[in-house]
Amino acid sequence: MRYFETELKGVFIFEPNVFEDERGYFFESFRKSIVAEALGYDIDFVQDNESKSCRGVLRGIHYQLPPFAQSKLVRVVKGKIWDVAVDLRRSSPNFGRWIGVILDDESKRQIFIPRGFGHGFVVLSDEAIVAYKVDNYYSREHDRGIFYADEGLNIDWPLEKAEIILSNKDAGLPLLRDAEVFE
Repeated sequence: MRYFETELKGVFIFEPNVFEDERGYFFESFRKSIVAEALGYDIDFVQDNESKSCRGVLRGIHYQLPPFAQSKLVRVVKGKIWDVAVDLRRSSPNFGRWIGVILDDESKRQIFIPRGFGHGFVVLSDEAIVAYKVDNYYSREHDRGIFYADEGLNIDWPLEKAEIILSNKDAGLPLLRDAEVFE
């Protein structure tokens, strides 16, 4: 598995070696030792999550506050998404900066998003199944979010606003300037 750190320190892209033949394919989607080598620390994922969404569904930008902050390792099982990580640490020189990457079932790339970052994605294929590991449990009390179209973030979503499908919860999320984020 190959990996590289993005311009946002702590956010990594993992590209697995995929072995294909006439029967199909095989790849390691996760190897703890490689992830630890990349990150420089050992991570203990405690929960796997999966979502299925149709084209235009935008989920995010989500995060959890301490003590339930989460790191995520995100991949696409089926389909194609535009995945975004946003630095939400006020003390960071990259506060409010974001990175976007295409994740799909062909390349099998994954993105690692550390604690202190928000996460969101929009579905570009007819349907997408997204799976991700987290290193802390879900806590409704610590669950937070930022409105996806916050002009202060200026995220370059690849779909027009008219194509975006939001949950009521995501449609009502605050702007970054009004949100409770990380110190």
